[in-house]
Amino acid sequence: MKFIGRNSEFKALTREYERDSGFVVVYGRRRIGKTTLIKEFIKDKTALYFLATEEIEGQSMLRFAGALAKLTAQPALADAKFANWERLFESVAAFKPDEKKIIVIDEFPYLVKTNPAFPSILQSIWDEKLKDSNVMLILCGSQISMMYKHTLSYDSPLYGRRTAQMRLKPLSFMELCQSDKEFTHEVERYAITGGVPKYLEFFADGRELQEQITETVLLKTGLLYEEPLFLLKDEVREPVNYFSIIKTIAAGNHKIGNIASVLEMPTTKLTPYLLSLIELGFVEKRLPITETNPEKSRKGLYFISDNFTRFWFRYVYPNKGELELDNTQVVLEQIDSDFITSFVAFAYEDICTDIFAKLCADRSIPFTPSKIGSYWLNDYGRQDTQIDVVAIDNKNKRIFVSECKYHEKPVDADVYFNLQSKAGKSKEIQKAFSDHEILYGVFSKSGFTDRLLDVAKGNDSVWLIDGSDVV
Repeated sequence: MKFIGRNSEFKALTREYERDSGFVVVYGRRRIGKTTLIKEFIKDKTALYFLATEEIEGQSMLRFAGALAKLTAQPALADAKFANWERLFESVAAFKPDEKKIIVIDEFPYLVKTNPAFPSILQSIWDEKLKDSNVMLILCGSQISMMYKHTLSYDSPLYGRRTAQMRLKPLSFMELCQSDKEFTHEVERYAITGGVPKYLEFFADGRELQEQITETVLLKTGLLYEEPLFLLKDEVREPVNYFSIIKTIAAGNHKIGNIASVLEMPTTKLTPYLLSLIELGFVEKRLPITETNPEKSRKGLYFISDNFTRFWFRYVYPNKGELELDNTQVVLEQIDSDFITSFVAFAYEDICTDIFAKLCADRSIPFTPSKIGSYWLNDYGRQDTQIDVVAIDNKNKRIFVSECKYHEKPVDADVYFNLQSKAGKSKEIQKAFSDHEILYGVFSKSGFTDRLLDVAKGNDSVWLIDGSDVV
């Protein structure tokens, strides 16, 4: 795949490069595109790229010397014996001293596992050798908890040295949406991959979606067959407990009390696990947009935040026994029955949030969102008390409420009328935004009936979004 997106991250790296010296920490889950971003950034610059691995320290130093030999075009350095890391980094700093150089250490946690003192060693090297040597240092890693502990936390020897840090998240739908592809094609693949670049590669060869799912996810030889297990084992010591929590949420339990009840675990014991899963990017806590005091709210619901993990727990995990016997047909039949109506339709709500934000940023919709979220009364899933996408424009005292319909047929005016009724009857919305003008929106993948188009015609308080465009 060609390099796409990451515009803000690329600009941030450029700003750091333009400093006299920059120390940047880049981290994020596996397959999120950290290495791709960094290699794209350094490809036209003088840079030493070093990928750490799980090997003894002496071997790491030899490979670093090899990277130094390549940078300096001095092959003899590849066979040189360096007594310590200080000499290696000093040699980089001494190369073309008047020219800006970049040192990248990818998968930094592996060096720490090999030598727990390495952060202290690097601190001394930065303070005494690199900081004033026209060097930009980039530390990169996939193990989020270790990157935080050894580069960002107050207890780390490297604390206070960084000049910037960035945690890479999945790419947004609008960053990935290609004008030459059908909208449904884009939505359905994003519903599975969630904007994780490496996952997208597996679904980018133009084959039918079912064939791609079978080969990549359902077959025991598939590259993503056990992906969530690998991700958890990378990060936590007790993957069984975390796995059970994710499985329970995937089964439709979103309230903390319900999750605790299913697991027969006190909420006080459950909370630290949930906080860790949120920090690691597996789970997110959502609140109705009407909540003004999130920290004290009891209306928070927990959802799996990663699309692929959600897909895996819905279709792979419950059918593991069948898949171990290579019976993929059972899962494919289930996917045929509810993938669009249940799974994609849920992901489509998040996609619509991203579409709306982009339309506002482009001024295709004259709205300045201060906050974008959703609304429900007591629990998720009741259509009479749930509004899919809600946005607040505090600057202009307006609130946008909308429904997202991933239907085969054009959306009719009844959807708009029901939305009006829900917003009008919601005491919480009326109380929280009593001085705000209410605007209405309907998102559809299949267009709108003439009846709804007539309702919206000339009505500035109604916006219809067909695919990713305003009608």
